[in-house]
Amino acid sequence: MTGAATNLGAEYEALRHGVGAHQLDRDVLSVSGADAASYLQGQCSQDVEGMPIGGSADALLLSPQGKIDALVRVTRRAADVFIIDTDAGYGEVVDARLKRFRLRVEVEIEPLPWSCVAIRGPEADGWAVTLPADGADPGTGAGVGPDGVLRLPVEWPGLSGFDLVGPSPAPGGPIDGWVDPGVLRCGDAAWEAVRIEAGVPVNGREITDSTIAAEVGLVERTVSFTKGCFTGQELVARLDARGSKVARKMSGLVLGAGAPGGVEGSAGYELPPTGAAVLTVDGEFEVGHLTSVAWSPGLRAAVGLALLHRRIAPPAQVVVCWTADGGPRQAAAEARPLPLVE
Repeated sequence: MTGAATNLGAEYEALRHGVGAHQLDRDVLSVSGADAASYLQGQCSQDVEGMPIGGSADALLLSPQGKIDALVRVTRRAADVFIIDTDAGYGEVVDARLKRFRLRVEVEIEPLPWSCVAIRGPEADGWAVTLPADGADPGTGAGVGPDGVLRLPVEWPGLSGFDLVGPSPAPGGPIDGWVDPGVLRCGDAAWEAVRIEAGVPVNGREITDSTIAAEVGLVERTVSFTKGCFTGQELVARLDARGSKVARKMSGLVLGAGAPGGVEGSAGYELPPTGAAVLTVDGEFEVGHLTSVAWSPGLRAAVGLALLHRRIAPPAQVVVCWTADGGPRQAAAEARPLPLVE
């Protein structure tokens, strides 16, 4: 086994069964002003006005047609100050989306040069963080460190932990400044494996401007149906009233097992690329495309996410097809309900 594969296995085990730290690229904005709470209440799917100081929740910014502009996390720092963080590369999207409807309100929106470190694993709460949390909530573990660093609890299906979000310390960067040196640092490959297994969608992959919340399992996590009106509410409410029956839904894929680093194909071992087509076993119908893929040391197979047509009812057999330098490739796969690992 190569050194890279050995590291991947150890990092995966830390995230899944111990504790691991990952430098997570996030874009962060501040939304403040006398009208900040009421403005966000009308723009976000979450109940922002009812959020306590120190509270945090995932939310959606929707188009007027109900499609997702961005998945974000909203944290209330004060009565009129909110922190919004989102996947890297989507800060400008969030900034533009919020400013688009900002008319005659006292609201300031500005990007923050902040960093994020993700801590995951069953031992995360034990000893991962060197940063003390002043006034931490004993119920949620949420708190604010002495340098304004937020400690935000995270519950993924089958995997829990928290994120640290705040001004990056110098020198050494946030992962060394905030996290105990004994905690294993985990790279992108291990992180993607556990994220995919948990079925957590991200902007730009599972979530695009054509995605609706029910397709990617975000309604329960991000939408308040008691808060009143918000932009894009009509489609979300109508689908929820009809049992969230949509033409496609996000599913997990487990591809035919091979060696670490790939799926066994006709010309060796390789991971299929994102965008690879997912077909019915007979090849007659294209039912979706691969949106994320990684090698899972735990399942000893490649795992992926895809939004699949409703004709596929997991668990079900499918075929993943793509083209590489050597020609066409394909791998047998099973569409499974999420999460892939409980």
